[in-house]
Amino acid sequence: MRYRCVFDLAEKERHVGRLERDAAEPGFWDNPSTAQASMQELTSLKAEIDRWQTLGVRVTEALELLELSALDEDQSLVAGIEAEASSVEAELGRLEFELLLSGPHDPDPAILAIHAGAGGTDAQDFSQMLMRMYLRWAEKRGYKTEILDSLKGGEAGFKSVTISVDGPYAFGYLAAERGVHRLVRLSPYDEAHRRHTSFVLVEVMPEISSDIEIEIRPDDLKVDVFRASGAGGQHVQKNSTAVRITHQPSGIVVACQNERSQVQNREVALKILRGRLYEMEQKKLSEEQARLKGEHISAGWGNQIRSYVLHPYHMIKDLRTGFETGNSSAVLDGDIQPFIEAFLQSMVGT
Repeated sequence: MRYRCVFDLAEKERHVGRLERDAAEPGFWDNPSTAQASMQELTSLKAEIDRWQTLGVRVTEALELLELSALDEDQSLVAGIEAEASSVEAELGRLEFELLLSGPHDPDPAILAIHAGAGGTDAQDFSQMLMRMYLRWAEKRGYKTEILDSLKGGEAGFKSVTISVDGPYAFGYLAAERGVHRLVRLSPYDEAHRRHTSFVLVEVMPEISSDIEIEIRPDDLKVDVFRASGAGGQHVQKNSTAVRITHQPSGIVVACQNERSQVQNREVALKILRGRLYEMEQKKLSEEQARLKGEHISAGWGNQIRSYVLHPYHMIKDLRTGFETGNSSAVLDGDIQPFIEAFLQSMVGT
């Protein structure tokens, strides 16, 4: 399959040239936040261009080897060319697919928040299962991850966990995972070993850089500090380093207790708050556009996107696209890319 997308390499190279000229100007660093954003864009563009140029070199070299193979009956050379052709085709498909991710923040790092919902201990355990699934997916893609904040459940798993995911198009891909996930299984926490259904909410936000205009007035913030807690709520630090920030106009509450200092926890909490406020504004815009189109959008808790059935049979099915697989072990070990790609393809009508 080929995607009907255009990658203007020449224009991107010209844009790199403009950014490099700007960076060489006196006073470029007078505004550190703007300068840093420009340098991040420059680094991202160079990496993107390099991937396409490297692929072009590989294609050229493969064609040269193909010409040599016509004069050489060495079967190992032919096998090598076939293997390289398959590898190039797979890489081309991946790069072409990324062209579908055209949103303004699709190339950015992501903040992934997982919240246990209905289901008690099973839901908290399901939160941990999903956390591991996303960490394994990121690891397989070579992405960098960091647990920004977590609140352990009383008996197992997590009540909530927030993770940063940094890699090419992290937000563009993970945005497909937003919504309610449902687990059906025989509960290991039920003495009668009955079948239980539990729910987890997954939120995904872009990691908003400081140059994006998200106004956060200090007067709108209520900041509480407290001692970091371990499993079951017991305090693990003598000093109050954990930070909880309430954005009073929106009612959004974020907390961070994973870092060693209060200052670090405050910075991380503000980063998460910026992402939530941005997502809230984007959601308002989308809902207004849908209203004008006459569509109905429900942001309710019961709006599940995917079911993970582990009893009486094994089946994981995305309810938006109909994509499903019986290999639940592979999915829970991070093999979610087919679900993500099916959703993104459905969104662009390919």
